[in-house]
Amino acid sequence: MKLQDLDVIITAPPAPGWGGRYWILVKLTTDTGITGWGECYASTVGPTAMTAVIEDVFARHMQDESPENIELMFRRAYSSGFTQRPDPTVIGAFSGLEIACWDILGKDRDRPVHALLGGRMNDRIRAYTYLYPLAAHPLPAFWASPEMAAEAAADAVARGYTAVKFDPAGPYTIRGGHMPAMSDISRSVAFCKAIRAAVGDKADLLFGTHGQFNTAGAIRLGQALEPYSPLWFEEPTPPDMTEDMARVARAVRIPVATGERLTTKAEFAAVLRSGAAEILQPALGRAGGIWEMKKVAAIAEVFNAQIAPHLYAGPVEWAANIQLAASIPNILMAETIETPFHDALIKSTIRVDNGYITLPTSAGLGIDVDEALARAHPFTGNDLHLNMQEAPCDYANGNLFEGGAPPLQI
Repeated sequence: MKLQDLDVIITAPPAPGWGGRYWILVKLTTDTGITGWGECYASTVGPTAMTAVIEDVFARHMQDESPENIELMFRRAYSSGFTQRPDPTVIGAFSGLEIACWDILGKDRDRPVHALLGGRMNDRIRAYTYLYPLAAHPLPAFWASPEMAAEAAADAVARGYTAVKFDPAGPYTIRGGHMPAMSDISRSVAFCKAIRAAVGDKADLLFGTHGQFNTAGAIRLGQALEPYSPLWFEEPTPPDMTEDMARVARAVRIPVATGERLTTKAEFAAVLRSGAAEILQPALGRAGGIWEMKKVAAIAEVFNAQIAPHLYAGPVEWAANIQLAASIPNILMAETIETPFHDALIKSTIRVDNGYITLPTSAGLGIDVDEALARAHPFTGNDLHLNMQEAPCDYANGNLFEGGAPPLQI
């Protein structure tokens, strides 16, 4: 059995677009007629350029190879161009293709992917959700309202969730780490206070940031949040300097989590060695794929660290996250996005039940992708999956972060 054909589908979820402006789906087919699905969570270049990268990685390192030879194909991609170092675009392309290889292998053997990774360690996976606006919540006012966030949190807990994530401390700028505005700190404290009052001890608070603060600013913010005992302080400083994040971890009494923008065991091991984080959040469609993150989970065990796979993409990456989570002993929880389109794209083959993900038992990733639906919602623009803003932090008028992928300004 050899990898033969590749198809790349850029799917745009309908408004409001939770999960990003588009999802990069890959479909691999073998010479024996088995198809496998993967998803590339890579957004450093536009979709047209990313499609070309995916096609190049496949043709150069994977086509006509056995899908079993994942280690060999990874080393080819990792070492390409004499680099032998993590490259978020190339590894992102490989990650989605690697996920598709595991889907193929599971289908060929009529076994779920986790059965090929050492077997089932966990019968169900604790899920967490980002706080999205309810039907009665207006946008963009929701993103600045602790009261509405508390209502959304109470609704999530009523649906069985035991952890909720929110990130009111924007902005995310191209300028690197900045000192937060005092209004950003005040709003963040107000969110934690309101949400904690709404959920009590029935749910953990997951405070999200995206590496936007400098070290001193992250410490100021983190210490202000300590009275509300969040389970984690997510990526408080830029991901490229683990020593700075370790300074935050030592100064703040909230566990630090990171990993959404990291790739391969090389970067995750550096985080663990420096003591920068207790919780790793790999996005399997970027980080190197299922096998590479199985290695990262094993390394994390040595440091007594836990894994909480990140998701801001479509349900194919979610399915890969779940297969990994099923096979490792140090899983904490997995991010989940519940929208009708996410559910329809995999024909309801994986669901959240009372705050937990029920593991699929069918072969491969355990999903049935609605290819016609994916093709019926093409992304026709040339924007990025997510954007950073160019304007700096506003210390006079305050800042507003409008969720993961706000509508494009026309």
